[in-house]
Amino acid sequence: MRIYRIAAIPADGIGPEVIGAGLTVLRALQERVGDMRLDVETFDWGSERFRRTGAMMPADGLDALRKFDAIYFGAVGAPDVPDHVTLWGLRLPICQGFDQYANVRPTRILPGVRSPLRDVGPGDLDWVIVRENSEGEYSGCGGRAHRGLPEEVGTEVAIFTRVGVTRIMRYAFGLARARPRKLLTVVTKSNAQRHGMVMWDEIAAEVAKEFPDVAWDKMLVDAMTARMTLKPRSLDMIVATNLHADILSDLAGALAGSLGVAPTANVDPQRRFPSMFEPIHGSAFDIAGKGIANPVASFWTAAQMLEHLGEAEAAARLMRAVEATCAAGVLTPDVGGGATTKQVTDAVVAAIRGAND
Repeated sequence: MRIYRIAAIPADGIGPEVIGAGLTVLRALQERVGDMRLDVETFDWGSERFRRTGAMMPADGLDALRKFDAIYFGAVGAPDVPDHVTLWGLRLPICQGFDQYANVRPTRILPGVRSPLRDVGPGDLDWVIVRENSEGEYSGCGGRAHRGLPEEVGTEVAIFTRVGVTRIMRYAFGLARARPRKLLTVVTKSNAQRHGMVMWDEIAAEVAKEFPDVAWDKMLVDAMTARMTLKPRSLDMIVATNLHADILSDLAGALAGSLGVAPTANVDPQRRFPSMFEPIHGSAFDIAGKGIANPVASFWTAAQMLEHLGEAEAAARLMRAVEATCAAGVLTPDVGGGATTKQVTDAVVAAIRGAND
């Protein structure tokens, strides 16, 4: 019996709904697989805790998480708490504290889900976006001075280090090498950002020499939005900075039908610390509690978590069940259906239990 310790942090908005659905599906999957067990401990960290205590997570939160094999995360954000408080109070301390420097966001159009792009269907859009997840524009370096005065100033400094850029490039080129097309697009903005992003370009070219079997090209981030929309078949693997990939991956999720189907892995490739897996749709307070949140992103995220733990067959079985459910038209409203979160979850559980493979 292979046993894995999982820390579940549902957090805010629809987070508890989709993580609850994900845990239901994972329980069905472990029953079906038989020789795998997930020991889950749930943490009530988030905006509700912030309202009670003034902190999103306890001061020793990272120490509490360190013993787990993986973290299954919901979403942060609340209408009555500033976004920078929720983000820097919970998600980013985990990502940066555990050096989860590779954010991996696969995107493809699932069967039964329609892309807003005309004449584009399953197989036409199949990308993996790798986001540098530890520095860049989200380093937290900067400050404000002369608050409230006419000369008030705020600075936000993007930090690019040779170590940080080199390791994310090697990670992205390595993933590209493992995919059939062996194609990587490096996103940049070095025409306007002439220091850090020029170094980004230079290191990409250096690392490319280590992967002669991988074809690669370079694209300015603004032009990349047009290419993703107009020529989706020309792309496969994509690597970008913390900010650029954050924006582009939301566009990718929308082009695949909905952010409700978009997963994320925050990975420490060296496995020194637990990695964290989360859907990218955010807390979506406008639909929280209505029972219509799309759980597919949390299911796909769970499959990423299983792959990271070495349970590739269990991950594949889960994705087959998700695809069969979507293909059967059991879809939530964000992707054109009328099903509830529970109905989608029940359908995926039934597909897992009824599978004869």
